[in-house]
Amino acid sequence: MKHSPAPPSPYEVIAKKVAWMLIVFMGITLISFMVIHLAPGSPTDLQTTMNPLADADARKRLEAFYGLDKPLLQQYWEWLLRLVQLDFGNSMGSDARPVLEKIAERMPLTIWMNVAGLVLTLVIAIPLGVVAAWRKGGWFDNLTTVLVFVGFAMPGFWMALLLMSYFSITLHWLPLSGVTSLEFATLSPWGQALNVAKHLAMPLFIIVFGSLAGMSRFMRASMLEVLRQDFIVTARAKGLPERVVLFRHALRNALLPVITLLGLSVPGLIGGSVIIESIFSLPGMGQLFYGAVMARDYPLIMGNLVLGAVLTLMGNTLADLCYSLADPRIRVHTRKGA
Repeated sequence: MKHSPAPPSPYEVIAKKVAWMLIVFMGITLISFMVIHLAPGSPTDLQTTMNPLADADARKRLEAFYGLDKPLLQQYWEWLLRLVQLDFGNSMGSDARPVLEKIAERMPLTIWMNVAGLVLTLVIAIPLGVVAAWRKGGWFDNLTTVLVFVGFAMPGFWMALLLMSYFSITLHWLPLSGVTSLEFATLSPWGQALNVAKHLAMPLFIIVFGSLAGMSRFMRASMLEVLRQDFIVTARAKGLPERVVLFRHALRNALLPVITLLGLSVPGLIGGSVIIESIFSLPGMGQLFYGAVMARDYPLIMGNLVLGAVLTLMGNTLADLCYSLADPRIRVHTRKGA
């Protein structure tokens, strides 16, 4: 009689996942480092082109100062050694400030705004998808389909201009740009919170309205598939209330595609709102990354890409954990599993 091999211990599973994440992270950073250095232009070109006193020798001295005269793999290895020490280097811009310092200034606004937009999208999109699947072909399903696809098809920058023209210029209800008003320091805590909310109302609306289509349609399609399953027919045959069938039995199984989208949305928390931040003059990560790319600021670009890579890996891990919470069968399979 053959004995089945013992399942791996939790420590072995964690060690394998960590090792795989490190390999993927190394691959992402290596490819990113090579690509940004292969792009036309360099920081020394931008710093010397408009300077009539800068000659070829001055450009070579700048390249040596930044370490750009070394082989590309050597540059990557030295950057990686600094990264292990959590040293992202200094920006190649005119201020030459530490990369982490510049990122720390911009990150809170972008993360707060995108997290709020993601939460609002989930709160609205999941019930829309569930009710649309429950009333398939009805007036509610048709109305939400039209509305969400209008939001999906409408360019975000165009909608932003329309909102700014109507709510800011015509009605004077909402501020046109920025995060706070000039009198922000003189306001009470409640007044300051209200002031920030008014400034971010239009950007949040655009983020949410543009994301509703994909999330709600995925939820609707997944819900329709689950509602055809035998266990739903059995639950209804037992006389369970429709609310219990929908939200306790069907919804939990229909959440898996939405969890996948949620995991893929995590990297966008730091760089997914470049256009919105530019239109509304919001000092966030999107503007910082765009400016770094245009200036060929390699340390700042790599700092943003490292954060994106870390968030991507975290999003995949979060999606795996949410799969296990949403579907107990995945937990059972994982224990037996592998």
